[in-house]
This record gives sequence, C-alpha cells and structure tokens, in this order.
Amino acid sequence: MYFTDRGIEELASRRGDDEVTLAWLSEQLQAFVDLNPEFEVPVERLATWLARLDDEDD
Repeated sequence: MYFTDRGIEELASRRGDDEVTLAWLSEQLQAFVDLNPEFEVPVERLATWLARLDDEDD
C-alpha cells in the first residue's frame, strides 16, 4: 500500500458518510493550496481531472 492510499482510506472511513457540495470541496482545496503552495500543481491537476470526468474523449 502506498502512503497516499492510507490518506484516501482515512478520508473514506472518517468522512465517507458526509455529503458535501463541490463548492465546499473547491473552498477546501483552495485553503489547502493557500497553506501549502508547493502542492498547487497537483491540486490543480486533480481539480481539472474532476471537472472534466464527464467530458467525452476527442
């Protein structure tokens, strides 16, 4: 198991029953990047990937 997998599993176990809006998630991602600017690129890539999940492949 990769280190990051444990974080994902912890998120699912602690917050898996929560319901959130995408606006709330966007705010949390922005707050995280504000506190940790070195993670801006991967967070932006994740946000872009999530935003385009339903796009058809060209």
